[in-house]
Amino acid sequence: MPERLLIVEDDEFLCNSLKRVFLKESYEVTAVYSAELALKALECQSYDLMITDIILPGIDGIELLAKVKEQYPATIVIVMTSYATLESAIKAFRLGSYDYIIKPVIHDEIKMLVRNALRQTPFKEDEIQPIQPAGTGTKYDFSNIVGQSPPIKAIIEEIKLVANSRSNVLLLGETGTGKELIARAIHYNSKRSGEPFVAINCSAIPENLLESEFFGHSKGAFTGAVSSKRGLFEEADKGTVFLDEIGDLSPHLQVKLLRVLDDREIRPIGCLQSKKVDVRFIAATNMELYKAVKEGRFREDLYYRLKVITLKLPPLRERGSDIQILAEYFLEKYSAEIGSPLRFIDEEAMKVLKSYHWPGNIRELQNVIERAVILSDTTSIRLQHLPEELKEIEHMYFEQSPAALSIEEFTKRAIVKYQSKCSEQELASMLGITRKALWEKRKRWGLIKK
Repeated sequence: MPERLLIVEDDEFLCNSLKRVFLKESYEVTAVYSAELALKALECQSYDLMITDIILPGIDGIELLAKVKEQYPATIVIVMTSYATLESAIKAFRLGSYDYIIKPVIHDEIKMLVRNALRQTPFKEDEIQPIQPAGTGTKYDFSNIVGQSPPIKAIIEEIKLVANSRSNVLLLGETGTGKELIARAIHYNSKRSGEPFVAINCSAIPENLLESEFFGHSKGAFTGAVSSKRGLFEEADKGTVFLDEIGDLSPHLQVKLLRVLDDREIRPIGCLQSKKVDVRFIAATNMELYKAVKEGRFREDLYYRLKVITLKLPPLRERGSDIQILAEYFLEKYSAEIGSPLRFIDEEAMKVLKSYHWPGNIRELQNVIERAVILSDTTSIRLQHLPEELKEIEHMYFEQSPAALSIEEFTKRAIVKYQSKCSEQELASMLGITRKALWEKRKRWGLIKK
């Protein structure tokens, strides 16, 4: 069944333009010109994702976002506006917006944003199934970790050993290596599998909101706190919290997280009483965390609390025998999604896929195959369906072997090479980071054109 999208935009031309874009992508699309009509549409059927403008006649997009998240929490919401302000951005994220984008809308970017948002949805309301015991064909059992190479087999064996322990786990690896998939596999194959799995991207939530997201707050604790809110740590009680991009956590929040790890207690903002929580922590980072400790950017005591068990995920370039397996897996997945007759990847194209260095790892390979499936009008993926940078094969921006580079240097060189060839969203997706994180890296390295 195709995913359902709801577009709310009072500019009739833009509204119909977006509708046509997503109809071509095989979504089921409803387009309306006001928030009131959007709420009526939601009463009639469920929607997987809603895109709404902020400036609307009558109820505005922010109020609509609040109503939708209250009444239809499974619906993903993306907010767009021509008049971006810090205040409206913070309010949108606080109310649960998946992203906040600024017009003019670039079709390729919003298509990729919607695809990524729908991929990250753990379930849809009409797909909720009874919880199954670990290892019985659930979405995140071991059979869903695709690959037969020795490094990935070793990771699976390690997961089997650590899943049922209470110990914290630290996942290390480059962007796009599947850290969240591994975290979910650990959770759903543990005794906590029937309890919540809460994933938090520490670099995607604005710093001034992250503490409230972690711990919750009481009514009136700060300006805008019109009601009490449970934090994500409390929501995950008896389950697992996955802290992605843990290396980006501020020193202030590192101290507060350390206290939670030590005492298993949280104190919502504005509350005098602490609350006990039973949570297992799985953290992940693509940075060299020990180096960050030595440089004073990450607390040493927190580092050792998190790394009770450390799993290092191999980059795709070290899993050579898995490239074909993964490519064929994604070929089958996306061909089925769009009803394509594609059956195989021809020999020349497969040779290129196996020769490429994959700086974005599995996520980049996934995007390449998805693009090729869309572009191909034959029964096979051929060389002409692959991006130009894959065909170069000469690794022009490496003076050294990729394995000799730090993750930061590897990322920097990838940005330098591809920023003129890709949109911001495409480049961020290839690197497995948010657009905000991409912007911050480009700014830090002086790569933003003035």
